[in-house]
Amino acid sequence: MSDAVDYAGLGPAQVLAALDAVGLRGDGRLLQLNSYENRVFQVFLDDGRVVVAKFYRPGRWSDAQILEEHGFALELAAEEVPVVPPLALAAATDDVALRGDPPTLAHASGHRFAVAARCAGREPPPDAAGTLRRIGRFIGRLHAVGRRRAFTHRLHMDPPRDAAQARDRVLDGGFVGAGELPAWRAAADAAVAAIADSFARTPPRATLRLHGDCHAGNILWRPDDGDGAPHVVDLDDAVQGPAVQDLWMLLSGEAHAMAAQLDELLRGYEDFADFDDRERALVEPLRTLRMLRHAAWLAGRWADPTFPVNFPFFGSPAYWSQHTAQLSEQLQLMGA
Repeated sequence: MSDAVDYAGLGPAQVLAALDAVGLRGDGRLLQLNSYENRVFQVFLDDGRVVVAKFYRPGRWSDAQILEEHGFALELAAEEVPVVPPLALAAATDDVALRGDPPTLAHASGHRFAVAARCAGREPPPDAAGTLRRIGRFIGRLHAVGRRRAFTHRLHMDPPRDAAQARDRVLDGGFVGAGELPAWRAAADAAVAAIADSFARTPPRATLRLHGDCHAGNILWRPDDGDGAPHVVDLDDAVQGPAVQDLWMLLSGEAHAMAAQLDELLRGYEDFADFDDRERALVEPLRTLRMLRHAAWLAGRWADPTFPVNFPFFGSPAYWSQHTAQLSEQLQLMGA
């Protein structure tokens, strides 16, 4: 059985056996949570606790990369930045191997997994007074810790390289139909060149350890402080990159609206960390990079049977026509 098939078929029996191996005995109740990259389960334990177990996709991250993410989460938690760090694990059977200091990554039942306490919450209230400023303060605190040292094993963002790799993955897989290929390739080539030009003109003066995928859906709003406060429960996409990467995905609307939103985020952010204002020019290049990488992500995961079920539109003529139009709009916004 291949890793992909085995991973796709990960079910309750394997999950409960793996948790048993680290002394976390489930009472039989578990719920699979929404996650495409990993398999994530909420598990009720015999002792009354509720935990979240994350089973890592084979081949996506090395042990060293996962442990570096865990170390960052533990460092943030030690500084009282509201994140949910992985739990330290202890072997309860002979067929489990633990990694990390403290041990937070387990190899058992043919899978790698980590466990964290359950942390409930909701998306941030978009229109509540002060929401963006509070989120900005939270990201500023996270970045103040992230600036202390660089990641050694996690990915380092290189947008010109990353954009070219994303384009090539789509092309090499033959996912674009013949009718849509010329227009999509022209738009993708122009987008790759425009991203490279943007970063050549405005290279970030510094990079730091980031959340990496900081959009509203990845921030939990919890009633811990008055009207609520932002938390994050996962750093699975943690990366080394420019500060603006953790800010731009929180912006939406027309250019003037996004500029005002970024101003509000920075009012909170700069209470804890400095921001290089030149990075404002990188918002649209980073948005364009994300569009290319999303298509490449779907292409790279298409062999996983959950992806055709959840993304049936991928690869259709309509999908590539729309993607071409979106890239063309981004080229205008980047002045290319």
